[in-house]
Amino acid sequence: MMTGIICLCIAYIAGSFPSGLVIGKGIYHTDLRQYGSHNTGATNAYRVFGAVGGLAVLLLDIGKGLLGVYMGQLAGAAIMPEYQVYFMIFGGLLAIVGHSCSLFLKFKGGKGVATGLGVIMFLAPWETLIVFIVWCVIVGITRIVSLGSIVAAALVPVTMYFFSEPWPVTIFGLFAAILVIVRHKDNIIRLMQGKELKVERIQKK
Repeated sequence: MMTGIICLCIAYIAGSFPSGLVIGKGIYHTDLRQYGSHNTGATNAYRVFGAVGGLAVLLLDIGKGLLGVYMGQLAGAAIMPEYQVYFMIFGGLLAIVGHSCSLFLKFKGGKGVATGLGVIMFLAPWETLIVFIVWCVIVGITRIVSLGSIVAAALVPVTMYFFSEPWPVTIFGLFAAILVIVRHKDNIIRLMQGKELKVERIQKK
C-alpha cells in the first residue's frame, strides 16, 4: 500500500517539475515568466530560446505525463492490480494537475497540453498520433499554438471513442480535454478578438 501511495506522490511531484523555468534559468539565465506570454511552457520557450530550448521543454513536459502514468501503473500493481487502468489514469491526472498547479511555483503553472500529450501517448498512442498531426497542421497554417491545442484537445475523446478505447480511458480523455480548453479561456477570448500571439521568436530586451 505504502509503495503505491509513494508512486502516486511521485506522479504529482514529477508533474510539478517546472521544466521551462529550470531550463531557462539553468541554461539561458533567463526567467521565462518575464518574456513573451510569461508562460513557462514549450511555446514561450521557443519564442524566447529558439527551437532547441523549446524542444527541450516540450520533451521534458511530455516526459512528465509519461512518468505520471507509469507511476500510476506501479501504484495499481502494488495496491489493486485488477483496477490498474484506473491507477494509470489517476497517475496521469496527477501529473497534469502538478504541471498546472506546481508545488514549486506556488501552485501555479502551465496549461498542461504537453504533459497531457504524454499521458495520452501512454494510454492511447494511435489517437495521440492523429491529434498531433492535426495540431501540426493547424499550427503550421496559422502559427497559433493555442488554436491547435484547443482543437487537438477536443479531438482526443472523439478519437478514443472511434478507436473503442475502454470507457475509463475515454472518459478521462473527455475530462482532460475540458481541463485543457478551460485553461485556455483567456486564449479563446484573444482568438475571438484577433489578438492571440503567434509562435515566433521575440527579441529579449
